[in-house]
Amino acid sequence: MLGVYAKEQDQVTDITKGHVSNNHNQASKHIMAERTTNTLITHSRSLEQVRESLGQPQYEFESALSYCGDCLELLRKLPTGIIDLTVTSPPYNIGKAYETVRPIDEYVSWCSEWMTEIYRVTSPTGACWLNLGYISMPGRAHMLPLSYLLWDKSPFTMVQEVVWNYGAGVAGRRVLSPRNEKFLWYVKDIANYTFNLDEIRDPDVKYPNQKKNGKIRVNPMGKNPSDVWQIPKVTTGQGLIGRRASPERTSHPAQFPIAVIDRIIKACSNPGDIVLDPFLGSGTTMEAALKNGRTALGFELSNSYVDIAYQRVKTHLAKASQGELLKLLEEF
Repeated sequence: MLGVYAKEQDQVTDITKGHVSNNHNQASKHIMAERTTNTLITHSRSLEQVRESLGQPQYEFESALSYCGDCLELLRKLPTGIIDLTVTSPPYNIGKAYETVRPIDEYVSWCSEWMTEIYRVTSPTGACWLNLGYISMPGRAHMLPLSYLLWDKSPFTMVQEVVWNYGAGVAGRRVLSPRNEKFLWYVKDIANYTFNLDEIRDPDVKYPNQKKNGKIRVNPMGKNPSDVWQIPKVTTGQGLIGRRASPERTSHPAQFPIAVIDRIIKACSNPGDIVLDPFLGSGTTMEAALKNGRTALGFELSNSYVDIAYQRVKTHLAKASQGELLKLLEEF
């Protein structure tokens, strides 16, 4: 589905009236399968182009490549229009172990550089989702959303801001306890972009059987999940294995939950598409991409984080392979 919001009611009418014939369904499935096969072949070639442009990756899987290096340098080597979706969270310039704090003007200029390069490498119907937190500006702002500084620093068109709301976090003493981060959703062409709403509908509908003029008012697949997403953050525990630690927790100090990225990838890309994370970190984007049948590309400056991402993806693929084997045995 490409950048169209108005088809939702048509889908409800078709489903409730049952106008679609079995033959039509079979033909549609055949067309979709053929398109998926062609897409996979195309993106396999695109991944080969990436390899030719960037050289030997640090780690390589059948549908994923990870490179250790400066994201700006690597982005500049990529062919134009080769990436379908970028999902990333850059350093917030707040003094974490993995970043060097820059003067704010220099930080904004640096972000503008790599955001502009992401625009160049994005396909015509592609998108970029940017996860941003807060920054302090002494004398001016205690908790300034980075989105206020960066939203217009690239040629992208911003679709909207999505708020990720979570329960756990630092308790404030003289401020309200912070419980959200922002995602900026950008597209290259506001009139024509990938958006699969049905893939991310929320089945938790308060009045699922509500009718108007004898017709069901809501989409039977669920409601639009809105622009506020309530998803628990990745929590820590003593030694990373405490009772409060999230099962997906790694040793990376700033890890976002796979559930958030899973939703973005389903909504804004299609099977076989190339998903990029230029600040790979713990590998959440790469794992979510592979989980959903996409091709993954990651850049990371830290060797240790590249290793963390590699082990994480390796574990995911091993579990997926084991699951497929068990499924085959059950069918046999």
